[in-house]
Amino acid sequence: MAAVRDRKFEFFVVAAILGILLYLLLDALTGVQREMEEATALAEISALRVELLDRLSHREGFGGPLPAGDNPVVWAGREPTGYVGEVDRAPSGSGLWYFSRADGMLVYRFHAGDEWRYRLARSGRGEGAAVLGGVGLVRVDPDRVEK
Repeated sequence: MAAVRDRKFEFFVVAAILGILLYLLLDALTGVQREMEEATALAEISALRVELLDRLSHREGFGGPLPAGDNPVVWAGREPTGYVGEVDRAPSGSGLWYFSRADGMLVYRFHAGDEWRYRLARSGRGEGAAVLGGVGLVRVDPDRVEK
């Protein structure tokens, strides 16, 4: 009878240790998933910036009009993966790109619910912005009020 109790106790200890290890693994995987989503969003923004600069350099060399509006997707001529278009109200869902007409910003909503916002800057100013002909794509800090 004592051997059966010892086996049950051993089983409980092993199950508890495996449960803790599984919890730690899932927590680490959640962090890795977030980092991968951020890397994907940054890659999309980098690709949009390259397309934007390519279009602007072509215009600088050969002339022509600039696109109308503030949507950097229209200016770049390339939609990021998961782009739902220009909207008046924020769409439901996550892991998607959209252009908010109300704010004039390109927005990426993460699966966790937070958002990154980007604005087409025409003045040539902006921290870390690649600019050509006074136009660039800059990230808008949600805590900072822009004037």
